[in-house]
Amino acid sequence: MPWLNSELAPETRAKAALAAMTLDEKLRLIFGYSDQALTELAKVPDEIVAPDLKRYVVSHQVKGSAGFVPGVPRLGIPDQTQTDASMGVRNSFIPSTALPSSLATAASFDPEVPRAGGVMIGAEARATRHNTMLAGGINLAREPRSGRNFEYAGEDPLLAGIMVGALINGIQSNHIISTIKHFAVNDQETLRTSLDVTISAAAMRQSDLLAFELAIEKSSPGSVMCSYNLINGRWGCENDYLLNKVLKHDWGYKGFVMSDWGAVHSTVDAANDGLDQFTGFCCKDDKPWFAPPAMKAALQSGAIPRNRLDDMVERILWAMFAKGVVDHPVQVSPIDYAANAALSQKAAEESLVLLKNDGDLLPLRGVKSIAVLGGSADKGVLAGAGSSDVTPVGGAVTIDNHTYLPSPPVDALKRELPKAKIAFDPGSDLAAAASLAAQSDVAIVFVTRHNSEGSEASLEMVGNQDALVAAVAKANPRTIVVAETGGAIYMPWIDEVPAILEAFYPGIRGGPAIARILTGKVNPSGHLPISFPASADQLARPDIAGLGKPDGTPEEVLYDEGAAIGYKWYDLKGYKPLFWFGHGLSYTNFELSNLAAQPDGKAIRVSFAMRNVGKRQGKGVAQVYVAPADWKKAGWEAPKRLGAFAKANLKPGQIKSIELTIDPRLLATYEAAGNNWHIRAGEYRLMLGEASDDLLKSVAVTLTDAVWSASTTN
Repeated sequence: MPWLNSELAPETRAKAALAAMTLDEKLRLIFGYSDQALTELAKVPDEIVAPDLKRYVVSHQVKGSAGFVPGVPRLGIPDQTQTDASMGVRNSFIPSTALPSSLATAASFDPEVPRAGGVMIGAEARATRHNTMLAGGINLAREPRSGRNFEYAGEDPLLAGIMVGALINGIQSNHIISTIKHFAVNDQETLRTSLDVTISAAAMRQSDLLAFELAIEKSSPGSVMCSYNLINGRWGCENDYLLNKVLKHDWGYKGFVMSDWGAVHSTVDAANDGLDQFTGFCCKDDKPWFAPPAMKAALQSGAIPRNRLDDMVERILWAMFAKGVVDHPVQVSPIDYAANAALSQKAAEESLVLLKNDGDLLPLRGVKSIAVLGGSADKGVLAGAGSSDVTPVGGAVTIDNHTYLPSPPVDALKRELPKAKIAFDPGSDLAAAASLAAQSDVAIVFVTRHNSEGSEASLEMVGNQDALVAAVAKANPRTIVVAETGGAIYMPWIDEVPAILEAFYPGIRGGPAIARILTGKVNPSGHLPISFPASADQLARPDIAGLGKPDGTPEEVLYDEGAAIGYKWYDLKGYKPLFWFGHGLSYTNFELSNLAAQPDGKAIRVSFAMRNVGKRQGKGVAQVYVAPADWKKAGWEAPKRLGAFAKANLKPGQIKSIELTIDPRLLATYEAAGNNWHIRAGEYRLMLGEASDDLLKSVAVTLTDAVWSASTTN
């Protein structure tokens, strides 16, 4: 069996294995089953799934996993055992380590943080007999209220591409497959299975698709998961432009396209327009679009060419060989949960964002009494819901049908400040909460906003949380707010409190991470991967398309903001958001100097120095933005774009020289007519700072006109 020779190239092995397969064996690899198949498959008619295949699926599937694709034992091709998602192994029967949300780790602005997290969750996937992780969420935060933004990596294509690419690299270092998802422009959850997004090719290539392109280049994920929604009138999982032209032709992608669960709508169109694997089949009422009877009929009629089926199977085989799934079979093995929890805590400590610290209230020093209020801070830290929900070691705490990880900030604060008197009040009675705050040196109010797959989350706080913050701040001017949220929120009380820490969903050891930052054991270094709007009036669409309509209702939405997402939109409109993309404070100060830039082919090389000018060690984040002298003439969507970033750990007085390269695509516009990138000649300013609204240094470079193909296969 030459395909089992690990010395051969994955392409060679895939072709050899394909040549040895029967038609029925090929069809096994393109049709996957959901976790519900364990109990529901017996009800599926035998003419759709043969009895022997039903028995195989039920006996081999990992109980509680997301999905299963049977392998070909005769040829040594293993089953695909699939698990969600980007923050840990999701299996209700197996405890796992929950990382901070992907939005949180994106706030680290350090690709090593998601990479290390990927190594850890990939190892836990492997140890629980899963060889495919449905991870790598990268949809941009085009809609700030999307309930799934916490699973993704923010609003900027460069940051998202680098951070998600690093996560995928970490996962796949365990010889398993990671997906990247959801391809593409799947930017809101309302009517996600029936929404038709209208957007120009240029806008897509400069925003959502650019994030995918950069991440795929940096990580080569084994599979791409196509999205539920329609894009310009075509379903994401049967979209010839996205799947065949962009992904497979222009980007030269070698892996396979798998569907999201329930995202397939046809046999012939889906196969011919680029879908390689139907995944998530469950029940007798499901449409078995890629089941053997449907595929055989389409092949026999010629509606699906035989070479298209071979391409589908060869891509799946390539991923299994290239990522090590065949050569390194998964098996149950011990997990060091304590070490993994420590890694998750470190990720949170690198990622939480200090938004405000007037009067240097933080870190807490010499405090004798603290009132902790609200947010169920005595029970745990909030987690998002949906396919990324992890069953934590120690069991989850359920409050109001929301999952809290068992890591109470109150307990962690007591450990960090053993001499301080720390009292907790749930905050339900505003008068009682204000009274406790008034009697304490410092008040810490925890506010939470729950986000979930399948729904949107208003940016307003629910319940009495805004009133709680206002009442406590009035009773005690030394009030700190800790926000556990899936994304941006409005803060009507922002001028009333001196300190705000954005904790996102901080993971299995979120409590200690929060406490160590508040007490100064850790110097905060996170920076926002999203902007926080000041009001709904600043949003590209004040009303969410289709909100309140029944699921499945056809709805259209025009993304006429194009590639101007987040800070680019606020720049374009002249708005001042509550907090800008890239914002984040530290307990020390950094000085950026010696900025220099020069063209390097179509790219730009940038160099500068970062120095810690404060009194304690800390990690600074430098951000380089690019602005054409005339951005409209250059064809840009907004006045500036993030071009590069770097994070450095510096002792007091220490200085570090940094060199970065700005990718040519970040300087260019996409031209659909010629399928090319185009940098227009002219002057471009390179601006250096610590946030998108804090750019104190600048230097100009002159670029010559440059045009090149957007296709790597040309």
